[in-house]
Amino acid sequence: MNSETSRLDTSVTTFRGVGEARAAALFKMNIFTAGDLLRCYPRAYQNRGDTVTLAEIRERLKNGEGDGPFSVLLTIAAEPSVSMIRRGMTLLKVRAFDETDAVEITYFNQTYLRDKLTTGASFRFFGKFALEKSKLKLNSPISEPYIEGVPLPDIVPVYPLSAGLTQKMMASLVNEAMRMCANEIAEFLPTDALSELGLPTLSYTLANIHKPESMNALESAKRRLVFDELYLMFLSLSLSGAKLKRDNTLPMKLSHEDAAAFKGILPFELTNAQRRSVNEIAADMGGEFLMNRILTGDVGSGKTIVAAAAIYMAVKNGYRAALMVPTEILANQHYEDLSALFGKLGITCALLTGSVKKKERESILAGLTDDGIDIGKIDVVIGTHALISEGTVIDHLGLAVIDEQHRFGVTQRAALFDKAADVHCLVMSATPIPRTLTLAMYGSIDVSRIDELPKGRQTIDTFIVDERYRERLNAFIRKQAAEGHQVYVVCPAVEEAEEDPYTKAYDGNDTDEMADVPLVETWRDTSVPLKAATVFAEVLAQALPELKVGYVHGKQKPSQREAVMSEFASGNLDVLVSTTVIEVGVNVPNATLMIVENAERFGLSQLHQLRGRVGRGTAKSYFILVSDSKNPVARDRLNAIKSTSDGFRIAEYDLEMRGPGDFLGDNGIIRQHGQMNFTLAATCRDTNLIERAAFYAKRTAADDPELSEDVNRRAAKQLGRFVKEFGNTQN
Repeated sequence: MNSETSRLDTSVTTFRGVGEARAAALFKMNIFTAGDLLRCYPRAYQNRGDTVTLAEIRERLKNGEGDGPFSVLLTIAAEPSVSMIRRGMTLLKVRAFDETDAVEITYFNQTYLRDKLTTGASFRFFGKFALEKSKLKLNSPISEPYIEGVPLPDIVPVYPLSAGLTQKMMASLVNEAMRMCANEIAEFLPTDALSELGLPTLSYTLANIHKPESMNALESAKRRLVFDELYLMFLSLSLSGAKLKRDNTLPMKLSHEDAAAFKGILPFELTNAQRRSVNEIAADMGGEFLMNRILTGDVGSGKTIVAAAAIYMAVKNGYRAALMVPTEILANQHYEDLSALFGKLGITCALLTGSVKKKERESILAGLTDDGIDIGKIDVVIGTHALISEGTVIDHLGLAVIDEQHRFGVTQRAALFDKAADVHCLVMSATPIPRTLTLAMYGSIDVSRIDELPKGRQTIDTFIVDERYRERLNAFIRKQAAEGHQVYVVCPAVEEAEEDPYTKAYDGNDTDEMADVPLVETWRDTSVPLKAATVFAEVLAQALPELKVGYVHGKQKPSQREAVMSEFASGNLDVLVSTTVIEVGVNVPNATLMIVENAERFGLSQLHQLRGRVGRGTAKSYFILVSDSKNPVARDRLNAIKSTSDGFRIAEYDLEMRGPGDFLGDNGIIRQHGQMNFTLAATCRDTNLIERAAFYAKRTAADDPELSEDVNRRAAKQLGRFVKEFGNTQN
């Protein structure tokens, strides 16, 4: 342990008051050292400095303007009274007043306050008020002794907790860690980055994220921490991308294979964007290094044909190719399309999924090896996770393609790439990545963007309605079914009692947890109850008894889910109620209507992906967003979906509205042996901050790839805390 970081690495077990039980509670939160305490940022803040009078609170309650929490300065009017209302439950009541009114304050099981709330003493109380029979009431508020001339903190942090910890304990531990390590918080950002962007030092940042001097100081600290996370992520990407190229010292260089024969059998002409992407891939596969490319484009933009051209080039150079997809339905669809296409060129394809019978599987596996070539060589294998099972060997694998890559974890993708020592890698994503992030993220990973749709792709009419339209919606479902079409209905939850993950952290049940200034803002309106797929399927079945209604969700066994989806794909179901598991992997040209319940709960890019499930046939298609939200931000977001069908424009709007959360995690990182933990950067909407973080990170990686300079050695240590080592995380 060197002297530079010794105090930051001090175990929390050495802190005063941390015994075995409290240490276990801290460990559950991944807090092991003093440095971990400093990085345990508050999840929200209480603005206690904005005090109001009791008269003002009374007026707000009468007008229905909310019950708080409010901060008030009060004087105790008389000694508290204590009573036991039942065994194990005591009430402490005390009256307090200011110059405008009086209030009755009640505490439960806190009799120790009797000796503190003495007559004539002044306190700052913070809590939620009620008006009962014209009397002001205040239950279990936070109280702080108020002495004239002795300032109280205006902005008070609210920390995440685990069982056995309280806000007071956490604040005390963080304060102790700050006191202990104040002189050892070393800067790791380039000096000119701090200067150009007006960012505070790291020591100032940590001090003001935990004990803000003002709201401006808090915002400045938050901005610095956002930049830190972005900088470290881009530094990780830049370093790993550069290392990947250095490691590929024996590249599998393919001779350029003219794709004219492939293009000649297509029943349509490639778009300019498709041709550009094919040329970029061809240049990669014939270049000095192994290809490591992401192909991103809108739903229906023709990514599969571009991948097929890459497969053709690999096979014509004497190699095999593998295409891995997340579901059996999608695997079957790709196999049917590609085997028919490649059959005209003498290229053999096989389908390998978990449903393939043992004898057929053995035959396929033999055809994928050079030893079994006499029984029929297989050039292209299309499959699901079966491709990465231990017994699957693919000799002479030259190209690995992954479709809907964000559905696979880092480990699963790497397992396919590792089927050969040298393999070109192409991943496809139907989530259009904003241009800002494309420029920032992919300094070493190459990106092909298909930013135009094939001719003839029909537009999908998009509408926004509320619950008042329910009968008309049901009638429209009947109409579509009567015309021989099918319908999707998407719900945000699986079961009715499912806890909303976006309100869980702010439940407000404990007054000690009341917070009105969140550290991480959420763009979702959580005021409208969630609709659940399992319950809503029953509701629709009762409302539409003449129709066949099925449902799927992520908690079902894959085989059960696939069976229901197959029933829908084959036309045996009229309506499919689902969670977002149908976002990808379902191609049902007969589906002409999609209804999304609680549309305000979904990301814009996610809604756009869902919209791509309809409009795949020749019949007119519709996309209906159902939302009772009155939140203006939520309404603006839904109107953005209605106003355009351009996925890249929607992605840019999503970035501006709520930050890069959908794009900065596992999404798009191809051969990245790790994944970033984002605390704040996922909500960053400052595109300039994102771009500058990428600029400085790439410069650092280029100038000092070993991170040997003093400031960069400190950055390397920070980086180690942010990168998870080759986890099994899946989206």
